[in-house]
Amino acid sequence: MSYWFEQLAALSDARYPALMAVLQEQHGFSRAHANAVVQWHRGSTSTRRFEGPDHFLDGLRPDQATTARAVVAAIEQRHPHLELVMAWNQPMLRLGRDYVFGLSVSTRHLTLNPWSAAVLERFRERLTTSGYRVNKHTFVVPLDWEIDADLLGDLVAARLAEVA
Repeated sequence: MSYWFEQLAALSDARYPALMAVLQEQHGFSRAHANAVVQWHRGSTSTRRFEGPDHFLDGLRPDQATTARAVVAAIEQRHPHLELVMAWNQPMLRLGRDYVFGLSVSTRHLTLNPWSAAVLERFRERLTTSGYRVNKHTFVVPLDWEIDADLLGDLVAARLAEVA
């Protein structure tokens, strides 16, 4: 996250809409994730909206919750030592203090984040040939996504190797 806070700090005089635009338009952040980062950067102490991952997931539409829960379950099945937490008002899986995988939920899709541009780049061809939209640090899957547990497990294994 320090990278993103440095990027926002470089725009010291920018107002909220400009900071949001930089993260969303230039870096592929979802609106929710961009808002959380901008609010944290600006020192907000009231941005925490969820008591935990279950509270977040329980508040989603059924189609959103089903896919989000399936993504988390597929990762936890292969990597049961990861901890599911809320960070920046989004569910994240982490190992100790290292974030390993995150997701954000939008109206028509999920944005998945392996927390590493290098890991994403390593899997770019596999992701694009599978039809996923790949952004700079994330990739997008539809809400009716048939979970690719092998892909998720491989992404997480690559990220874990990076933080080891």
